[in-house]
Amino acid sequence: MKKQLTGIIYLAIAVLIWGSTFVAQSVGMDKVGPFTFQAVRCGLAVVFLLPVIALFELRDLKNYIRKWLNKKLWIAGILCGLALFTAASLQQVSLVDTDAGKAGFLTALYIVLVPVIGFFLGRKLSLTTIVSIVLAVAGLYLLSCVGVTSIRTGDLLLLGCALAFAVQITLIDRLGQDVDGLRLNCIQCFVVTVLSALCMLIMEEPALPDILSCWLPIGYAGVLSMGVAYSLQVLGQQRLEPTAASLIMSLESVVAAVTGWLILKEFMTVFELLGCALVFFAVILSQIPIAKGK
Repeated sequence: MKKQLTGIIYLAIAVLIWGSTFVAQSVGMDKVGPFTFQAVRCGLAVVFLLPVIALFELRDLKNYIRKWLNKKLWIAGILCGLALFTAASLQQVSLVDTDAGKAGFLTALYIVLVPVIGFFLGRKLSLTTIVSIVLAVAGLYLLSCVGVTSIRTGDLLLLGCALAFAVQITLIDRLGQDVDGLRLNCIQCFVVTVLSALCMLIMEEPALPDILSCWLPIGYAGVLSMGVAYSLQVLGQQRLEPTAASLIMSLESVVAAVTGWLILKEFMTVFELLGCALVFFAVILSQIPIAKGK
């Protein structure tokens, strides 16, 4: 019970950080390109995590290097890093065309997609999951459509982002149970840093003054979101069943919407609010176990 409670606390703190990070990402994009923002934030996370890991292991320095040489750790870290790079890139680019609150709700679709991926890996797809997918699609239509048939580019990118996050969550659940959580996050952040830096140099023109001008949102998104929150995600998933963990992480969308409304003064139409409600209900319903015959 204590182990589960610790996992719940870890994920709850991560959710609070992630939800408010949408605001930091949106504000930071006013000054720098998406890949510049991402490369710097993830690089800060690596710089932050390396001394933190060493600090936690001052009494066990003999095994410090040995733990880094774990082959399973690197396989998990690289695969999670590739999935996280795809998800974070699509999310970061989408914020050019999507409000912070809406981005939080659409990203939360990964909660619906996780059991779908599980189905293709041999797990049965329950009736509640099927109903959740239908509700999520209906909510997405109300939330994303401009006029009657038009859908913003940013909304479509967030669908791909949700799928990539679902893959990352599944990889942590299957590969990250027996490895060091902080090291796993450090490796995946390093992978994202390298790939983002390459994209930055090819597609953007980074300037140091622009980066320094938005040091606060980049620092917040780097140290707290990438460094702290993603570490807490790994540690939380190691202590909870995937269903319970996904249910808690789905609350990220609520935090994103509230912070977007409070800080950025964003507002949504009645149809968009109804779409948010349907999507949020869908992600909750998809994680509620229903006994047979009920």
